[in-house]
Amino acid sequence: MTGDEPVRLTVAQAIVRFLAAQHSERDGVEQPLFAGCFGIFGHGNLAGLGQALLEAELQTPGALRYYQARNEQAMVHIAAGFARMRNRLATFACTSSVGPGATNMITGAALATINRLPVLLLPGDVFATRPAPPVLQELEYPGGYDVSVNDAFRPVSVFFDRIWRPEQLPSALLGAMRALTDPAATGAVTLALPQDVQTEARDWPGALFARRVWHVPRPVPEPAALARTADVIRSAARPVIVAGGGVIYSDATAELRAFAEAAGIPVAETQAGKGCLPYDHPLALGAIGSTGTTAANRIAARADVVIGIGTRYSDFTTASRTAFAVPDVRFVNVNVAPADAVKLAGTALAADARAGLTALAAALAGWSTAPGYAAEARALAQAWDQTVGRAYALGHQPLPAQSEVIGAVNDAAGPRGVVVCAAGSMPGELHRLWRTRDPKGYHVEYGYSCMGYEIAGGLGVKLADPGREVFVLVGDGSYLMMAQELVTAVQEGIKIIVVLVQNHGFASIGGLSETVGVERFGTQYRYRDARTGRLDGGHLPVDLAANAASLGVRVLRAQTIAELRAALSQAAGEPGPVLVHIETDPMVPAPASEAWWDVPVAEVAELDPTRRARKDYEVAKEKQQAYLRPPP
Repeated sequence: MTGDEPVRLTVAQAIVRFLAAQHSERDGVEQPLFAGCFGIFGHGNLAGLGQALLEAELQTPGALRYYQARNEQAMVHIAAGFARMRNRLATFACTSSVGPGATNMITGAALATINRLPVLLLPGDVFATRPAPPVLQELEYPGGYDVSVNDAFRPVSVFFDRIWRPEQLPSALLGAMRALTDPAATGAVTLALPQDVQTEARDWPGALFARRVWHVPRPVPEPAALARTADVIRSAARPVIVAGGGVIYSDATAELRAFAEAAGIPVAETQAGKGCLPYDHPLALGAIGSTGTTAANRIAARADVVIGIGTRYSDFTTASRTAFAVPDVRFVNVNVAPADAVKLAGTALAADARAGLTALAAALAGWSTAPGYAAEARALAQAWDQTVGRAYALGHQPLPAQSEVIGAVNDAAGPRGVVVCAAGSMPGELHRLWRTRDPKGYHVEYGYSCMGYEIAGGLGVKLADPGREVFVLVGDGSYLMMAQELVTAVQEGIKIIVVLVQNHGFASIGGLSETVGVERFGTQYRYRDARTGRLDGGHLPVDLAANAASLGVRVLRAQTIAELRAALSQAAGEPGPVLVHIETDPMVPAPASEAWWDVPVAEVAELDPTRRARKDYEVAKEKQQAYLRPPP
């Protein structure tokens, strides 16, 4: 068959065949762009994509493997976790039925786009031909008959198209691949597929299904921008690097290390950038910002130049714009996304992180900070590591502290294990306390901080790198949000170790509520007391370990840290998914970051705790800066 010979296929069959032929390439290394397709079927996609995936499975096994999921949102999280682990060079497609199946994916789409992780969403849609409207699950929007619930995907997708007619498909597919492989602006890509159009046949040009390789570029710095950036860095006496996820996605950790060592600049890390340097590297300050270490935040407070590399400067990174306290502090930003490169009125170096670091190293050859500065950073980092050691070994009774659980899991993970988390109190403590040894050893979703991501994301991580042990740390609140993909792990034999921390409620928001004067209202899982009419009775008798066992997971219970360590050792020898259950005391605080996070407090209140919190809030607000220093 030549590329000019037509191939008669349905729209759905054409999509499946096309996706199987797509590859990505960077630095000469090629890989399939799609590792498979997750799907939950209903009347909106069964006869179309369902039939096409079945036919592909029978006729070309392995070309685009089908995976069964239990929740549409979760399958998008799996794809996002996989894409992050693969440095955004590979992902999954996800298909759902029309209506609620489609809208279930919207949260996953938002997470992928906010974290800039490529995922392809193929939701079913209403009939394009409108034979008998309104059909089952149709919105029937009176302002326009071309609107469906899938239009809600538009603001959370980097590319959206609805295939009203078969001949629109080729351009839509090419546009989708372009967006998925754009290192500066990737995220969720949505192709809404009317259920009747999916089943329509057309003669397609054979070239549409030819093997296609999408080159993922490494944009290089513009020379004048490089010169400006180097000039600002040379003027610094106390520079600090803020390393973000872009360093890891660009596979630029070696270049970061070489640059920092040559210039004597200490490195702090965002949530997505944690692991850019080994935790014990002489220039590693660890986490920065609201969930950061005292080492990073003390250096940041006196920094005169902040070098952001691959970071989008979230409010946690900047401690709501209080972390960098020098009044005339300047920013230089190396980022593949021009919109991020100009943040905080920074001197912009729009470039791939690896290419940018390589160019900066050459431009700054022979320049470095004063020797005592690196020594100061090292002393602060060593003092913090001693704090971590104490937090790991508190010996708190009768229930252990969460920091002790983190320490036990950190030890069990070893140099190549991966910790996965997303929401609750755990991400902040992990950011401060986890001792990273490997760029891919830390996987905390904190762009959207989506409760329920943990187990699904952990499956994606394991699918992306089966040779690593994956430890999913999840609180009872997040577990109750979305644990059903444990069934998928059992079905596929995907080995993850889930450490379920039971603290009877929402520990993170419980702690935060005290800082805003809301006294842990609505954050604990308790009975409603008949006398008070409030949810302040005894703890609910929920047994989440029994729930996991009912899903087919091997369950181990631990009551002490010693038992937890023994259970983790036993879990390592299990062939399939394991859940280790342990109860902790949510009232034991982790070591403080000495940083702030802007959460508004009621300006007027009858409650004394709220009034006190408001006074503290107003004092903290005075430290915020606009970071709008004019250019030199």
